[in-house]
Amino acid sequence: MGRLQQLHEAGVSIWLDSLSRDLLEGGGFERMIREFAVTGATSNPTIFAKAITTSDRYDGQLRQLQAAGIDDPQAVFFALALDDIAQAAALLRPSYERSQSRDGFVSFECTPDLADDAEGTVEQALELSHRLGLPNVLIKVPATAAGVVAIEELTARGVNVNVTLLFALDRYEEVIEAYLTGLERRLAAGGEIGDLTSVASLFVSRVDTKADAVLPSESPLRGRIAVANAIRAYHLYRTRFAGSRWQRLRALGARPQRLLWASTGVKNPAYHDLLYVECLIAPDVINTMPEATLFTFRDHGSVVDPMDSEPGEAERILDAAARSGLDLDAITAELEREGVESFCSSYGELLHCIETKLAAISGHATVSS
Repeated sequence: MGRLQQLHEAGVSIWLDSLSRDLLEGGGFERMIREFAVTGATSNPTIFAKAITTSDRYDGQLRQLQAAGIDDPQAVFFALALDDIAQAAALLRPSYERSQSRDGFVSFECTPDLADDAEGTVEQALELSHRLGLPNVLIKVPATAAGVVAIEELTARGVNVNVTLLFALDRYEEVIEAYLTGLERRLAAGGEIGDLTSVASLFVSRVDTKADAVLPSESPLRGRIAVANAIRAYHLYRTRFAGSRWQRLRALGARPQRLLWASTGVKNPAYHDLLYVECLIAPDVINTMPEATLFTFRDHGSVVDPMDSEPGEAERILDAAARSGLDLDAITAELEREGVESFCSSYGELLHCIETKLAAISGHATVSS
């Protein structure tokens, strides 16, 4: 049994933190599903910006869209990206069926310019979900204050949601509450909840990057804050998806909102290259890995010690960090805002790239005629 299959057997769903037409049409993604135990994929504006900018596989479809009079950059982006999402969903459909719709999902993100607009997010998410019309697609919504409102509304309206840009435990509490309340609202309106899926994507490595910049260079806490924060989140997950309130929902078919570890590529070369995979192995979690991390685990990953689900040691680490002057709340708030700004920047670059490619195609067509 390969290392990645061992990780899967330990209860970790392995999702790819990348998606492109090259990967889909070149057979790379299918191979990862077949040989690397990959059972899902995520995308975001940065991923699609890179995919569309660096590949010519989209050019033919760009020409078709332009010929059809579709030249609004966002409309073109949706046409390109949703085709990729549909292809990935088709490849993942067997995983979805085998897992009885617990796994086998691909995610597509609402545009980041709506991160602080709950109503706009709900409207766009409903449109995207309707256009795709696939049961194994999740619509990504950022865990901003407005996003939390949208998460509840979308859950109540039957949309599968991947909560993204989640860093803080307090915000995670709000996200769980939004999901549970959304389920209860859907039931009260006479809707079904047994076919709803949601995941909460907690970003990991970025927390250490910020924390390390504050901690003294000799501090033994460096490189430990992100994992401690994740362990504390996992304990909260186990606590909230238990008890009488959850049991009532579960008896009616509800599924827990699984935790997903995002940003699991190691950014500090001084740290073990699989720090955010090997230290976060636990039942029912998802780890969405960049391609490089996936290949690294296949090469020398280890499935030895499962994550301690009791938060005692994690709490001690975070308490010690607080005593040393680390303000984790301030760090996670800053990361949330920076994440939105980064995705907005990537989205702007993506639209500019599409405009440039459309102009080039139009110019070529004019010359040719």
